[in-house]
Amino acid sequence: MSSTLVLWLLLAASAALFTWRMSRLAKPMLSAAAASRFDQPWERFSGVLRAVGLHQRLLKIRLAGVLHAMIFVSFFVLATAIIQAFGSGLWPGFTLAPIGGETWIALLQDIFAVVMLAGVSLAIWQRHVKRPLRFKGSNATDANIIYVLIAAIVVSMLLEAAGAIAAGSVGGSQWRPVSSAIAALLQSLGLSPDAARSLHGIAYWAHILAILLFLVYIPGSKHRHMFLAAPNVYFRSLAPKGQLPAPVRASDTPSPALTWKDMLDLYSCTECGRCQAACPAYASGLPLSPKMLVTDLRDHLIENPRAFESSPLAGTFISEETLWSCTTCRACMEVCPVHIEHVPKIVDMRRSLIDANHMEPMLQESLSNLQRTGNSMGLAAKMRARWTKDLPFKIKDARKEPVDILWFVGDFASYDARVQEVTRKVAMLLHQAGADFGILYEAEQNSGNDVRRTGEEGLFELLAQQNIETLSSCSFRRIMTTDPHSLNALGQDYRQFGVAYPVQHYSEILLELVEGGKLAIQRGLGETVTYHDPCYLGRYNGGFDAPRALIAAAGYALVDMGRCRENSFCCGAGGGRIWMDDSKMTERPSENRIKEALAIDGVQRFIVACPKDKVMYTAAVQALGVKDKLIVCDLAELIVTRE
Repeated sequence: MSSTLVLWLLLAASAALFTWRMSRLAKPMLSAAAASRFDQPWERFSGVLRAVGLHQRLLKIRLAGVLHAMIFVSFFVLATAIIQAFGSGLWPGFTLAPIGGETWIALLQDIFAVVMLAGVSLAIWQRHVKRPLRFKGSNATDANIIYVLIAAIVVSMLLEAAGAIAAGSVGGSQWRPVSSAIAALLQSLGLSPDAARSLHGIAYWAHILAILLFLVYIPGSKHRHMFLAAPNVYFRSLAPKGQLPAPVRASDTPSPALTWKDMLDLYSCTECGRCQAACPAYASGLPLSPKMLVTDLRDHLIENPRAFESSPLAGTFISEETLWSCTTCRACMEVCPVHIEHVPKIVDMRRSLIDANHMEPMLQESLSNLQRTGNSMGLAAKMRARWTKDLPFKIKDARKEPVDILWFVGDFASYDARVQEVTRKVAMLLHQAGADFGILYEAEQNSGNDVRRTGEEGLFELLAQQNIETLSSCSFRRIMTTDPHSLNALGQDYRQFGVAYPVQHYSEILLELVEGGKLAIQRGLGETVTYHDPCYLGRYNGGFDAPRALIAAAGYALVDMGRCRENSFCCGAGGGRIWMDDSKMTERPSENRIKEALAIDGVQRFIVACPKDKVMYTAAVQALGVKDKLIVCDLAELIVTRE
């Protein structure tokens, strides 16, 4: 049997096996729920260029990004060697020589063979020597097999070229410095021309077999992302970050139905662990790792593609405790290099738990309060504006007279005694600046942002519709809120009901008044402060700059923590967690964050811009016994006006 026929048979068998293994992954996607991801093709394609081509997110962890870039670029260069190997074997006489196969292409192959081996060596060092915690739970065996196969492909390629050079069967050895050096070394060790020709043949078939083994192995490996990462990034959600997708249900079950994009997410996971490293629930010792949630769903999907149609995801494949651990902070989605969408999956599974009335007592009580009174504390609506009684002026009732700024105050800012003083301070600042503002008094209801993210979709819709009805009867130019959670619900989620409100965080309004000369403030003495980016202001809605500009305008020296802006660390309150038991945490996220702030030399104040943050971090400072070292201070409390 000729070598050409053998190669054709091997290639056909490998291609068939690869296709069969990939089809097992594709088949469930064909019957999955629909997902509309075909709009804005240029924006989608440009995202692929940034994420895949430029390694935009990968390079945020420098070593990992660089070594991946080395392997990634080398793969494309060395693909020319694969083409040459199969081309010459399948069609005798085939050569890349006319386009530089023996000159510049040969040089690039030699250079990038070294780059590839260096990249793989760095990857091995990172995994087995450096051993970052984010790799915990990842499949190390799978990674090691890939390392071996890549090394086999590259080394066999170099030995094949070295054998040909040593046998004198090819010219242009000056274009292959690495292969020539290997050939010279082997010749110095006594390699004869006949042995060199044998080496060339053996290395050629080793190269072919390593490539085919790699091809066949990939569909069952996490490294299938080399084929799926670009499509997964292309089909990422382009909706605003703060808009949670509506529930997706199968026709015959109340359980969440996986869409084809959900499945593509699961298959695309690289197990890099960046999501796990960013997750506040995981850091606090709760049983949630976004990585493991995705891989557990993936493994069950691969093992039993029909399982999700007959059994609920929540409580069967993924434990209830895992799902309730999530703060919906979106840090996992922000760092994922292949744009996996963890949070919508978690919320959708929570919806089925809510439907089955599977929730802890504290959460159940809070949701019941919200149903009865419109706030999680269960307090009477007429008490919502009681904080205004100590003000030396009357705040307009936006239901009765037109206002420029309609202030949607929010539950914690209205009812919680730990925050009410800040609320009054904001009102005083607006009044001193001559701002035309009003509130809704007892007509305001909880915005529903966290209600929705616990999975209580029906209650969210009820609260939203009541607020929309109230707002529709008011005359205002814009809405202001001190609560980033309300900011997100009013500005993003409510759009699904056909309304588009101009909503601003109070930091924007105060900065506007300062810069416009309407609010004259005394500058501080350069005291060192740090600032916490709230998840729903920063990561969800891009509100990074106004708070920092306000801090600077007040004369304070801001030093950001290591985890800031898009990479800010959640306080632990979001996603309804503020209504749940945290006694099982090994360390509360808020305490973790305070320790990070204390590590900054000279920092005296911890600045917040969210009522929940004021509550969470004040409690954390007290729990850690560091009240004398760090003052938790709202943005409004920094501003001292001049008479």
